[in-house]
Amino acid sequence: MSEEAEVAGVRVTKPAKVLVPGAGEAPEVTKLDLARYHQAVADLVLPHLRDRPISMQRFPDGLGGASFYEKKVPAHFPDFVRTVEVATGEGPQRQVVVSDTRTLVLLAQQACLTPHAWLSRADRLERPDQLVFDLDPSVPGLAAVRRATTLVGELLDDLGLTSVVKTSGSRGYHVVVPLRRLQGFDEVRDFARQVAQVLVEREPDLLTLEARKDRRGERVLVDVMRNGYGQTLVPPYAVRARPGAPVSAPITWAELGSVEPDQVRLHDLDRRLQRAGDPWSELPRGQGLGAARRRLARES
Repeated sequence: MSEEAEVAGVRVTKPAKVLVPGAGEAPEVTKLDLARYHQAVADLVLPHLRDRPISMQRFPDGLGGASFYEKKVPAHFPDFVRTVEVATGEGPQRQVVVSDTRTLVLLAQQACLTPHAWLSRADRLERPDQLVFDLDPSVPGLAAVRRATTLVGELLDDLGLTSVVKTSGSRGYHVVVPLRRLQGFDEVRDFARQVAQVLVEREPDLLTLEARKDRRGERVLVDVMRNGYGQTLVPPYAVRARPGAPVSAPITWAELGSVEPDQVRLHDLDRRLQRAGDPWSELPRGQGLGAARRRLARES
């Protein structure tokens, strides 16, 4: 293979470099494979990345080598990359915003396996437009985390909130509620914590809010801490840094019992899309939390 390739107008150096080893029937993923994948799924991914600052999870020597998270825009990034200034504990910082296919492909050239996106957009960074529950199992097995995810969705439905679900690409599932940008992160996280607390009180042997793994036992963590300023979520269709290149795949609620958290992989996503389409192609409109908060008070 040539020492360079071009994808979507982006020069890809060392295209044959293996970024992700194969696993089972899933083949290895080279830098060129990742660049072509980003080009192929751009229309699906960009609506979930556009206008959001990202943190880049980079693996310059592939999955087996050293890795790091990069938030600040690298000095060598080309001018076509959009950026936004954000407030951090270390002062103002410019971060990358993925607004087009070229920028998404550029991430592959930078050996960024996974972009992690903010829950708010550049024009109103203090106002999230997503509320997220991250269901994280403490022990192997799917029954508990599937039951936990179902309970989250059912309670949200009882509260009048429409939610969508996706695999994490790792061990659990993400439940997302599209929001109108009416509240700040503290209010949204407080609401999410109250929802989680109600569920934990109902199912104390199944669920926990305990972040420390050594205190969870076999319970599933209902993690609401992503609902904070500067916190991030893996966007739909992003590749995860695991052998076999699983992706964080949107699914329907009906599929929760049949699609495992790391089942959908880069190499077979196209077949899934041809068969099932994109379950998140038409997301619910942003919702307010006022009525849901009142209903939740009656549940507590």
